Amino acid sequence: MKFDGPLNSFIRSVGKPPFIYGTAWKKDETKRLVTEALGAGFTAIDTAAQPRHYREDLVGEAIRASYASGMATRDQLYIQTKYTPPGGQDGNNMPYDPTSPLETQIRTSVASSLRNLRPQEAEDSEKDTYIDCLLLHSPLPSIEKTIQAWKILESYVPHKIKALGISNTDLSILEAIYESANVKPKVVQNRFHKATAWDVSLRKFCRDHDIIYQSFWTLTGNPKIFSGDAVHQLSQLAGVSKEVAMYSLVIALGGIAPLNGTTNVQHMKDDLQDVERVRNWTFVYADKWKSIVDAFKASIKEETEM
Repeated sequence: MKFDGPLNSFIRSVGKPPFIYGTAWKKDETKRLVTEALGAGFTAIDTAAQPRHYREDLVGEAIRASYASGMATRDQLYIQTKYTPPGGQDGNNMPYDPTSPLETQIRTSVASSLRNLRPQEAEDSEKDTYIDCLLLHSPLPSIEKTIQAWKILESYVPHKIKALGISNTDLSILEAIYESANVKPKVVQNRFHKATAWDVSLRKFCRDHDIIYQSFWTLTGNPKIFSGDAVHQLSQLAGVSKEVAMYSLVIALGGIAPLNGTTNVQHMKDDLQDVERVRNWTFVYADKWKSIVDAFKASIKEETEM
């Protein structure tokens, strides 16, 4: 199993598979679940400055508690958040004034994220905050506005934000950003499902341009593939759950770090351990592994390597 892309050094440094713990829809349970995920071994956390679906403030409380308890240090974690345009926000609960100019919206949103994700409880510790990657949660209404937002975010790199990315995008928008950007995108976070043809062309662009693709809806968005032969066969042969088999096959496509939002502590531990178990299995049964991966690629209409 091969792990490619700009998160490589991070993945190597922590010695873990490239899972990112997704915090959407966790609501008031966010702090507890992030704490449990960190305790289980997750070292990458995804959130957003979007109270409609995320509690970024509670993510911050959890990571500060992990620092205070000695569970983790800042350099051991990958922390990712998002600027969400007004269309994706709850109009009654937003981190900025939607009537203000775009630059003010973005800077207010980023400031709220830096405050929420500060390393210590003291407000002045905000000056020491940095974010590993900040994503545009979605393209803006026009490509011109999208690029304008990107240029504003570039001003934070590399000191307060280390890398930039975009979510819920298509290939044409990604190409336009890449061509115009001084700070090239390093992450794309998209739904992985049939309606977008599993982003085969977009993911190739990502691999060719050193962009990590973060898949979500990886399990729930693919019921037919999840119940298919490739997932079943790998699950049986490697002795892992079908969930882990599915994640392992998606990772095997190259350059993919799946979001994993399980709320079950045992599943948190098992998913991390068993993806590594599959990797070890592939070293022993390389031919069988290739056959299963080829069948999986065929199911999403992706070309196999000769």
